[in-house]
Amino acid sequence: MNNRPSLNWLLVTVAVIAIDQYTKRLITAKFELFDRVAVMPYFDLVRLHNTGAAFSFLANASGWQNWFFTGVALLVSGMILWWFLRQPRDRIVVPLGLVLVLGGAIGNLIDRLQHGYVVDFFLFYYERWSFPAFNVADSAITVGVMLLLVDGFFLEGRRPPDAAGPVSASSDR
Repeated sequence: MNNRPSLNWLLVTVAVIAIDQYTKRLITAKFELFDRVAVMPYFDLVRLHNTGAAFSFLANASGWQNWFFTGVALLVSGMILWWFLRQPRDRIVVPLGLVLVLGGAIGNLIDRLQHGYVVDFFLFYYERWSFPAFNVADSAITVGVMLLLVDGFFLEGRRPPDAAGPVSASSDR
């Protein structure tokens, strides 16, 4: 019996990538760099280019960081896909978290390869404080990581011992 996760989960990855790339194209078509439109109090749409990683980490480096983060995204995407394929078919939280992170990583990877930066456009702020701008891919990564943490901290310990581990090579037969 095949105990691997359904590959239908990967449709979530494809949806995240499609929505992410569509929204980034909308922003780049309608906004010039640094253009900003108030949507509601404490939330604006803005076009920013992030050459760094989360929270603009290493954004001011000399350019090597783009290739570094591209390599990291490729490596992490491969590891996430490997981890996903080892999940039991009856799991929901971990596979969903993994495909969300994978979709977000690939969405931002596409930007790095096409432009050398990631397009960010959601900006939340209060008075002079603002959260770093982000995009759909970043949102998917955040939700995916939160699901993985919820599983690790709250759900893993509640599973019966025989259901706690990943699919083993012997269960493929």
